[in-house]
Amino acid sequence: MSRMVNLLVLPHPQQRLPVLASLYPCRLPTIHTRSANSVSESLRKWNIGFKAPRRLVLGLGASFWSQFMSMAGRARSKHLIALAKQEVVIEEVLKNVDWPQQFPFKEEDFQRFDESPDSLFYDAPRFVTHIDDPAIAALTKYYSKVFPPSNTPGVCILDMCSSWVSHFPKGYKQYSIVGLGMNEEELKRNPVLTEYAVQDLNLNPKLPFEDNSFDVITNAVSVDYLAKPIDVFKEMCRVLKPGGLAIMSFSNRCFWTKAISIWTSTGDADHVMIVGSYFHYSGGFEPPQAVDISPNPGRSDPMYVVYSRKASTA
Repeated sequence: MSRMVNLLVLPHPQQRLPVLASLYPCRLPTIHTRSANSVSESLRKWNIGFKAPRRLVLGLGASFWSQFMSMAGRARSKHLIALAKQEVVIEEVLKNVDWPQQFPFKEEDFQRFDESPDSLFYDAPRFVTHIDDPAIAALTKYYSKVFPPSNTPGVCILDMCSSWVSHFPKGYKQYSIVGLGMNEEELKRNPVLTEYAVQDLNLNPKLPFEDNSFDVITNAVSVDYLAKPIDVFKEMCRVLKPGGLAIMSFSNRCFWTKAISIWTSTGDADHVMIVGSYFHYSGGFEPPQAVDISPNPGRSDPMYVVYSRKASTA
């Protein structure tokens, strides 16, 4: 059984912020069955009874859903209003979205509680896993369904935000599997990689690869740490081959102090929409789609995938 980092569960929302400073990694509150539009109302209620420092609640007053609704306008929001009247089905969140003309996030939504250099945070290797075994198995199973067959001639894969394990199918091999991560010791330990590079994407989002280099790009449980996501997703589009597949997977676990504000202040359905917006506003991708691959809802870590392909004309 793999070792899993000891991530903690946040207390009741009204008790959250007074103790956040004492929690380093955390499990975000999961929203499996609540309406997408109810997130803003929930966040409003969380403010009852305490006054939190501005730095702790950067994202609370700028929920994606409220911004989206106001920017999209009444006529454009019918899809989201429909979602608000029923339980959220993750696969439905990104269907028929009428996106606002402009990217609906502000700079402050991508700030983190800990703005110290990421190179310091990731300086020491962590040979642990950040989701539980059932969630890992679900992600591996998903990869096995969508990846090109092992040893397909010429196939190249990029594992972004990689570490000592990529959760690829056992024995999976390709001509080139490149890991891009923050800790060299972890990357050296990853048996699936044929090569690796160390780079802080929040400092330099420019990917060190040629245009049209990769058939698949993966990012497992790390999209929530990207402070310059549009820049990174534009680079992903550049280095993907036409028709190439980008797979962003995430759970409700994170290192809270390093996750972006808009992520830590919202729930699972919001996260799907947030990642989908990265694909949409970076340009060059087909409409993103979402899949809920959670293995045991309510009994193990949830697991979600938002994916898209580079448009053949991009």
